[in-house]
Amino acid sequence: MVDAFLDHLLVERGLSHNTVDAYARDLVQFAGFAAGCGVALAEVTGSNVLGFLKLQRTSGRSARTVARRVSSLRGFYRYLVRERLAPADPLARLDSPRLWRTLPRMLTREQAESLVQVPAADGEGPRALRDRALLEVLYATGLRVSELSHLRLGEVDLTVGYLRTVGKGSKERIVPVGTRAQQALSAYLELARPVLLRSGASPHVFLNRFGRRLSRQSIWNLVKASCRRAGLPADTSPHTLRHSFATHLLEGGADLRSLQMMLGHADLATTQIYTHVTRERLRGVVDKHHPRGK
Repeated sequence: MVDAFLDHLLVERGLSHNTVDAYARDLVQFAGFAAGCGVALAEVTGSNVLGFLKLQRTSGRSARTVARRVSSLRGFYRYLVRERLAPADPLARLDSPRLWRTLPRMLTREQAESLVQVPAADGEGPRALRDRALLEVLYATGLRVSELSHLRLGEVDLTVGYLRTVGKGSKERIVPVGTRAQQALSAYLELARPVLLRSGASPHVFLNRFGRRLSRQSIWNLVKASCRRAGLPADTSPHTLRHSFATHLLEGGADLRSLQMMLGHADLATTQIYTHVTRERLRGVVDKHHPRGK
């Protein structure tokens, strides 16, 4: 039943592989819990679901993770009921956990500048040029790691300074690339990528030392290592660069609708979190510098 549901998500609803993988992890974990209770998936009750969620919370899972698992189970059982594979939806009367809206972490402009400068200490070798271009593009465009990993040569136009990417829900968007990122990307494509490619062929922009596409995990590790070298907080991640891109644009006068388009958010409400970020930072400035702010 889980496999059938995942096929439904992938084929009929057209969700991305990453999203389907997240559903799979949640459902496999719940299936293991149900088996431990001696209950078949089609016979799960609301009490079983509550027991699973209670176990999640006592195991230290965040409210956001629990909410996501509730969403996965809700979709799964609605599918089972619709396909007549289960007699009832055990989550029909269950509310999703309430979430506090947490402000995303971001870098200061100085921290972002120090981060993109890290590869320069490694000289002008192929990997240093690649890493510099990768960090510059992440900060200049706000791309997700998966989008950067799958970026293709045909989707980059350095003449006009734009790139095209396919984000969540297979939605395509056009994102401008700033001058410094253009310069770093141009140097990488001209001088470093042919060396990494060796005698092979690849349509992707960012390659590993074997001439193959850099995976999401490799990009994650690369960014984390650069953050450590730049002396940034330990919880800095590639997504922090995406938040920094958005926050710095908004602080510089960008409007929310343009920011929504560049980030690829389906709903403007998702983008509005950055207005709270800028307000919080303004409050911090007043508290720190105004004589009666403390």
